[in-house]
Amino acid sequence: MLIVYTKTGCPWCKDVLAFLREKKVAFEEREVRGNPTYFNELRAKSGQDKTPTLDLNGAILADTDKDAVDKFLIEKKVRAN
Repeated sequence: MLIVYTKTGCPWCKDVLAFLREKKVAFEEREVRGNPTYFNELRAKSGQDKTPTLDLNGAILADTDKDAVDKFLIEKKVRAN
């Protein structure tokens, strides 16, 4: 399952979420500013606190943008090239 850690007001997060919806990629969004549990998860998994950060079954893509997300999802065979 794809988990996307986001922060409210983050423009890169908005771009990544819009991209995932456009490509019809299933994901769970976890907003970290309002949820200390999700924030701690983000830090434990990625070693940092920047967003957007993706967790795909333990494969972490931290502090990213939609172009890197696209490449990551293609490499992980979540979506076709």
